[in-house]
Amino acid sequence: MGKNVYSSEVKWAVIKDKMTGELSNREIMEKYGIKNVSQIKTWMKWYRENQIYRLNQPIGKQYSYGHGLEWKSEEDKRNSQIEQLKMENEILKKYLELRKELKKK
Repeated sequence: MGKNVYSSEVKWAVIKDKMTGELSNREIMEKYGIKNVSQIKTWMKWYRENQIYRLNQPIGKQYSYGHGLEWKSEEDKRNSQIEQLKMENEILKKYLELRKELKKK
């Protein structure tokens, strides 16, 4: 039995769904085909501890020095950083929106 590999897009989507609080861990696992709840907890831990570079690392590849992928070009690196920032921005917007709704109640 091999290890499951999840794309960075799936990881960010899971974090976004978890931050909204609309879905339970079980529902998130079913939605994205995640086998174990500890995977969600790990990704959330990385996000909370601002170790977001780890979300882009391939399985079994731990970058102890560079803190991230080895890039083919500076443009690839910039494009990846832009995509990552866009995903973070979406999460923060949703969080602020939910916070605003909760204050109204």
